[in-house]
This record gives sequence, C-alpha cells and structure tokens, in this order.
Amino acid sequence: MVEAICIFATIILFIYGVWTNTATYKGHAGEDRVHNILMQLPDEYYVFKDVILKTPKGTTQIDHIVVSKYGVFAIETKNYRGEIYGDDNRRYWTQMIITDVTYAKKWWKTYTYVKKSRFYNPVKQSLAHSYAIKSYLKEWKYLPIVPIVVFCGDAVLANVESSIHVVYDYNLLDLIRSYTTSYLSDSELQDVVVRLDVENVREVINDKAHVRNLKAAVNDKNNKIAAGICPRCGGRLVVRNGRYGSFFGCSNYPKCKYTLN
Repeated sequence: MVEAICIFATIILFIYGVWTNTATYKGHAGEDRVHNILMQLPDEYYVFKDVILKTPKGTTQIDHIVVSKYGVFAIETKNYRGEIYGDDNRRYWTQMIITDVTYAKKWWKTYTYVKKSRFYNPVKQSLAHSYAIKSYLKEWKYLPIVPIVVFCGDAVLANVESSIHVVYDYNLLDLIRSYTTSYLSDSELQDVVVRLDVENVREVINDKAHVRNLKAAVNDKNNKIAAGICPRCGGRLVVRNGRYGSFFGCSNYPKCKYTLN
C-alpha cells in the first residue's frame, strides 16, 4: 500500500513538474504577478484582467487594462528569462538563454550552452490592443491609450529598442503613475469603465473560440499577402529598396507603412 502511494505521489509530482514548465503555466504565472502589482494602485485606478474585445477580424485578448483619469493602459505580459532581442519592426523577437554546463566525466571543463527561441513581437500585440480599445472609446478622443509590454521573470532587455514602453515588472507602477495630466472628470471616468466592462466578452467567448478567431484572421492575412494585397489597408504590395536591400511594402506609403518581414 505504501509503495503504491509513493508511486502515485511520484507520478503526480512528475506531471506537476511538466505542467509548471509549460508556456501556458508560465504565461498565467506572469499575468498573476502583474495583476498583484497592479492591485497596489490607488482606488482611482480601475484594473481589468483577461479582457476579450471584438474586432473587425474577430477578437483580441488583452492581459490587463488599467483605466484612470490620466489614460488607459493596455498591458501585454511576457514571462521569460534570458536575453531578449527585438525592436518595433521585427515580426518575431528572440530569446537567448546562455548556460554554463559542467559534465561529470570532465569536471574540469565548462561548456557554454546557448538556446535560442522566437516569439511573436509583443509590441505589435500591445499596439493592436490599444487600437482595439481606442475604437471603443472614440467619444474621448483626447484620452491617451498607452500600450505597455511588461516582462516578468529573469529577462534581460538590454537589446530591445522600441518607441513604446517595454519595461520590467518592478518598473510598471512608476510608469503608470508618471502619467499625471487629467483628461477625464469623475463621471467620464465611470463612463469609460462601464463601456469597457460592457464590451468585454470574456464570459461569452471561451479560449477555443478566441483561438479559432485568431487562426481565421491569420489565414485571411496570409491569403491577402499571397495575392499581393496589403493586409492593413488593401493597397498593393510592391518591391521597394531600403538601406538593407529590397523588400515588399504597401503602395500607399507613407500613409500606410506596412512591410512584409
């Protein structure tokens, strides 16, 4: 009996270890950490977690939205470690983890193990979220919608260049509090909060439906690109010459600055 219990416990611990190492678990853990940080804001700030808004192409999921008199903050959370490389224009960013390994048979030698992986540009994600929020708040045209990418874990952002805020989690509160110009009255603030609360369809759209919407949007985009159509504005994709060689860009440049990376 004792042996059976030990085997069962071992299996449970193994499953738990595998689960805690998944991207899904790490993502939820990062979002929970950011949520706990945001809950330290004063009562004049309203925090929404895990919001889904409808868009012309389906739905978009936003980790956190913070609403205040000083602006609305669209927060995209990433829970990574290692060195992060990226900028506004790259479609994918790079995570590089460098580990020194010593083997038992050659204990006097140390080997450097480098692991690289890619993930979708979080700046593009956060900007898309801010555009979606703005489409629901057109009545308040002067209210800033601020995209923010926040990294948890042991990420190093020394190699990140962006025109929007890309910060460590421990800098998030100071960043939000740095916006001090008031754009809303108390009643207008309540109206914005109610608007976003009403438009949040998280309770009626589950994760599977959201993923289907994302896949449909990606397929539509790929079909347009394959046909030589700009997926952003419907213009033509034409060959352009830049500093680093030729590339495909929108014929409606500079009004539309879409490029095919």
